Amino acid sequence: MTHRAVLRPSAGKTPATVITGFLGAGKTTLIRSLLEQAGGRRLALIINEFGDVGIDGEILRACGDPTCTEDDVIELANGCLCCTVADDFVPAIEKLLSRPQPPEHIIIETSGLALPKPLVQAFHWPAIKTRVTVDGVVAVVDAAAAAEGRFAPDPAALAAQAASAGQLDHETPVEEVFEDQLLCADLIVVNKTDLVDAADLAKVEDLIRAAMAEGGTGREAKILRASNGKVDPVVLLGVGAGAEDDLANRPSHHDEEEGHDHDDFTSFVVELGPQPDPAALAKTLERVAAAHGVLRLKGFIDVPGKPMRLLVQGVGTRIQTHFDRFWKPDEPRRSRLVVIGETGLDRNAVTAALG
Repeated sequence: MTHRAVLRPSAGKTPATVITGFLGAGKTTLIRSLLEQAGGRRLALIINEFGDVGIDGEILRACGDPTCTEDDVIELANGCLCCTVADDFVPAIEKLLSRPQPPEHIIIETSGLALPKPLVQAFHWPAIKTRVTVDGVVAVVDAAAAAEGRFAPDPAALAAQAASAGQLDHETPVEEVFEDQLLCADLIVVNKTDLVDAADLAKVEDLIRAAMAEGGTGREAKILRASNGKVDPVVLLGVGAGAEDDLANRPSHHDEEEGHDHDDFTSFVVELGPQPDPAALAKTLERVAAAHGVLRLKGFIDVPGKPMRLLVQGVGTRIQTHFDRFWKPDEPRRSRLVVIGETGLDRNAVTAALG
């Protein structure tokens, strides 16, 4: 059964939903689920990735749903929307709005390293401020990664630190990006709940609440639980937040900075040959991720003798693979992986280990 999302645009403005979340949280999977439940509504997607090769846009185009045609997906690779608003984002919005049949709702997937607040601020740009509104900011959280302590220490330790020092220390860039995404959110989707038990899920939600309380947002973002990115579109699309007019209640660790960059992170592409054994490849990727501290792996692989391409998704040492669509007749059967990690990740060593 499909649902038709009830949208509440402000003063005739086209609503836009910003979907943020750290690397591998499940943003693309959530969007794909939304498309499958679109119920005929005209949705358009702006997909942004950190790196030169767009994987997420390709995944969405392969979904086979009529709501994600080539014209409905605008992909902005090799940059972060929070840094390329004028050059990339505003023109993309204008392009969508100028179509003969403009979208009824725009969904924007940020890269896993993007800060959502600068993107929300961009909706004040004169070219779009009277035409589009931020219906809501949705932050997707990988429950398993959060439970493993990838983004912050145990919630009890956070609470003790806050009580003794009055504030929390942010030791890693990963923590700061993660918290900035939460502090800007209207809805927080705790995804991949099928990978954690009840105790870990409670720990993750405590961590989120602690981060929100420490940020002093003055708002309470609703927390939703999901597995495989399945959330009712009525809940996600139609928040009516008008987030661009509520920036003061969306603090960021970077509010005092004139600019923002991603010097703490690096991305590169590794070209591989055909891979006859997907299971062996997954084990190799797991070993490489563990040995080199890889944050994210994703790409498409050529498996000889198989008519479909193999999609690889890795979050830390958690590697998943499945065949997502048939290779097109005129499409080169290339095996390429995008590798993302913190600055200092040894590209040569990772490439050699994968080769």
